[in-house]
Amino acid sequence: MEQTVLILGANGRFGTNAANAFAAAGWNVRKFDRSHDQLERAAKGADVIVAAWNPPYQDWAKQVPALHAAVRKAALANDATVILPGNVYVFGPDAPLPWGRDTPDLATNPLGRIRIEMEDAYRREGVRTILLRSGDFLDTSASGNWFDGFMAKSLNKGIFTSPGRGDIPHSWGYLPDLARAAVALAEKRDTLDRYADIPFAGYTLSTEEIVAVISKITGRTITMKKMVWWPMNFVRPFMPMLNGVFEMRYLWNLPHHMDGSTFDRLLPDFEHTPVEQALANAIAPILPAEASARLSRIAA
Repeated sequence: MEQTVLILGANGRFGTNAANAFAAAGWNVRKFDRSHDQLERAAKGADVIVAAWNPPYQDWAKQVPALHAAVRKAALANDATVILPGNVYVFGPDAPLPWGRDTPDLATNPLGRIRIEMEDAYRREGVRTILLRSGDFLDTSASGNWFDGFMAKSLNKGIFTSPGRGDIPHSWGYLPDLARAAVALAEKRDTLDRYADIPFAGYTLSTEEIVAVISKITGRTITMKKMVWWPMNFVRPFMPMLNGVFEMRYLWNLPHHMDGSTFDRLLPDFEHTPVEQALANAIAPILPAEASARLSRIAA
């Protein structure tokens, strides 16, 4: 029997990868178009709703509560399962490691509190939810995330930028793997808790380790450069999103990693992409065509 998934934010990072993964698994994929679609109508008959809408930081307080209230209403009306891409913002700098399903939500900053309230609302209202929680994304296209938008943008010059300490472990999630995991969990949703908080361990890598891998796969000596933050203060009044970037800066100086035990128990046969292959795919869109072709052979 064909299953149907409704993708909200199908042109975004998680949404694009999720649409591809569900289609590859044989699902009927509906991509929500905000310009003319109505959510309650689009959600009729959907088995799963992927809630991949993600407004800019400066719009979170204004938009996130209403957007997710609408998703919860549509899901409850159809008894659909919502796949909610989660992040690590809820934990805050004082949460004990590793960060997992039972880690307390200790964040006190505005963005962290918004995420805490949003997640709690799904639990309180009894929405069937798969919260797939990951660290920062590694994408296969230049989508403007931390990795390609800040860290690897000068890779052509042999420079990789570290937003914080280069020696501390940081949590990363490779988007194609996350999307495949979302499909696999969706297909066993009837066996999961009604609210399933599932951390995705992905890779735990320091910037120094990333630089070492990129140097190896490119055959070049890549130099790590520390990001200079203070010049951005001059443009913050004109770029409101930077306020959120500064708010979450602590994550680049805080050693952290995810507890993948729940995920491994639920999907014991899941095969993660080797880190060399994931990083090759992540840097390929940034490099010249000749270098990208070489990386394609590595990633194949």
